Amino acid sequence: MKALLDRARTFRTRIDFDSGEYRKLAEGQYPEALFITCSDSRVIPALITGARPGEIFELRNAGNIVPPYGRPGASGEAATIEYALEVLGVQDIVVCGHSHCGAMGALKSGDDLSRLPGVDAWLRIARPELTPVLQTAPDDPSLPEVSQGNVVNQLAALRTYPGVRQRLDTGRLRLHGWYYEVDTAFVYELGDDGDFRVHAA
Repeated sequence: MKALLDRARTFRTRIDFDSGEYRKLAEGQYPEALFITCSDSRVIPALITGARPGEIFELRNAGNIVPPYGRPGASGEAATIEYALEVLGVQDIVVCGHSHCGAMGALKSGDDLSRLPGVDAWLRIARPELTPVLQTAPDDPSLPEVSQGNVVNQLAALRTYPGVRQRLDTGRLRLHGWYYEVDTAFVYELGDDGDFRVHAA
């Protein structure tokens, strides 16, 4: 923690604050995309994409789960999606899953999560749609089939949001499915054929 604190305390001295780039951020944000990914500390959207401050609007939670539209109660996910579309006007949404995901691993192994009731309730959102993959995926610690299947399911959940549907229908929004491989740093992109592939640099 000391190293994190030290870097936070010296942040202003480690960047080119005098160039005006950071001052301009106070005028507003105009991100190019909403990036939905896992809370996992190994997945860093700005590092993966090379994004500068202000370029991506992030939504992070355990397992990069998008609750279907209309679930009762307040939802930070629904609020973030709504704000990204209606206020920020993003034209691209990325759902990025990753290898070695603890949330997907818990679903695959059927772990007893009774001592983690919040986690259990959260993962219950993703479990029904993932059940076919959970039953057939091999026991691979990187869990590619499970994590990639989850990305596909969360893109489907996004399409339940009226704002997403309307923009897709009028060509004002594009959805992207990504799978980040932690141990290789490869980013796989979901194609129209339903397969994830690495695109040549």
